[in-house]
Amino acid sequence: MDQDHPLVRDVYPDLITELVSLLEDEGERELAICVWDVRLFGECGCSDDFCQSIRTSDHLPGQPYGQGHRCVPLLPAKGMLNLDVVDGRIAYVEILDRPTMRREADT
Repeated sequence: MDQDHPLVRDVYPDLITELVSLLEDEGERELAICVWDVRLFGECGCSDDFCQSIRTSDHLPGQPYGQGHRCVPLLPAKGMLNLDVVDGRIAYVEILDRPTMRREADT
């Protein structure tokens, strides 16, 4: 695991808590456990004001994930949360139309 990238739980703890709960609600127990250890590789970078999506792997933006990819849509109280999962690992967290997330260091 790349130690140069912070754990998402350290940067956005509320997001991880919500993802764990939503994944458990969807019966995605293994992903609910794995999400605790995802790392923040970068922000989406699209500059859309409704997007706060984050990369949790070193996958090149704009490239297809290929074999072993699946999308896991979740049902949050507000906005949209979808996960791109490749071979059982969370590669991307799509975060759309949600209240602005604050980095833990910003609080």
